[in-house]
Amino acid sequence: MPSFDKIANGQVGGARKKPDTSPYASLDDTKFWRTGVAETNPLIMHGLYRKRFEITQDDWIATAGSCFAQHIAANFRARGFRVLDKERAPASKDPELAKAFGYGVYSARYANIYTVRQLLELLREATAEKPWPVLVWEKDGRYYDALRPGVEPNGLATRREVVVHRAAHLARVRQVFRQTRVFVFTMGLTEAWVDTKAGRTLPTCPGTIAGTFDSSIHAFKNFNYEEIIADYRTFHAELAKFNPGVRHLITVSPVPLTATAADQHVLVATMYSKSVLRAVAGQLYAEFEDLDYFPSYEIIAAHPSRGFFFEGNLRSVSPAGVETVMRTFFDEHAAATSGDPRRARRKAAEDVQCEEALLEAFKP
Repeated sequence: MPSFDKIANGQVGGARKKPDTSPYASLDDTKFWRTGVAETNPLIMHGLYRKRFEITQDDWIATAGSCFAQHIAANFRARGFRVLDKERAPASKDPELAKAFGYGVYSARYANIYTVRQLLELLREATAEKPWPVLVWEKDGRYYDALRPGVEPNGLATRREVVVHRAAHLARVRQVFRQTRVFVFTMGLTEAWVDTKAGRTLPTCPGTIAGTFDSSIHAFKNFNYEEIIADYRTFHAELAKFNPGVRHLITVSPVPLTATAADQHVLVATMYSKSVLRAVAGQLYAEFEDLDYFPSYEIIAAHPSRGFFFEGNLRSVSPAGVETVMRTFFDEHAAATSGDPRRARRKAAEDVQCEEALLEAFKP
């Protein structure tokens, strides 16, 4: 039997085997922490994002997600990309007033979609053969669509109006899902409130904007990894069946939780939420070749940025942070960019609408 030394030295069965070169020897600078991170400027971190597929100005883009996704939609538009807008504001509306009513924020007036479960339910409702029951909230004699309560700041006069408005909205959402070629979604939260009687995932806790909280009906839900990834896999499959060939671009919002309903410190709850969402995004990227991941979360929230990209409240992303994220993304898609960069920078400074931030009002 050959000795261990001969086997180790590659002397068994012929000439001595030349030692293999370490797989790390041929890696570029971006693969090492020192050269890829520690010795770089966080404003210009080369190689952080490499596009998986082209997004051209011929592609119809749909955007949805949490508050941070509003920056993405605005910057796509400012740089000359074709972003779907199926619920346009009346021509007479002032632009700022129109935005307050949810016009022009996303590709339809669905407002912020914080969880993947909420997104999946919206797809199913918009593409259903028969209308789903409409969940209506009331406040001070005015009525609100519970699944997008912020788009009518003053509410509507009757429940019937809410039903009619929602039917018209869903018809536009259906058009968005039918026409989009690139679907952009920012995952924001794992925490949500569920109406157990209606079986619907809510964008905000009842009583925050409208409605009345009822502990016998409204249940807190903190989605875990298995639930979220199953939801997105299902969303991916059902959207592909409805509109074959759609590509996905996903991100994770770097914005921390305003408040948590979990029995944890808000910092611990935030780290759980973002870690789970980032893990989901990584697995989806590994599974689906038609899905790209953009690291906006890493740019803003990872410790190499030293918190520079957050405002003083350590929650709101600063204009400099937004601009850095957008520059990193569009540098990879520069061939398709044609808009005015100054307009894009102005968009980065715009305030975003965030129902979750309203929870701060409950803390004296």
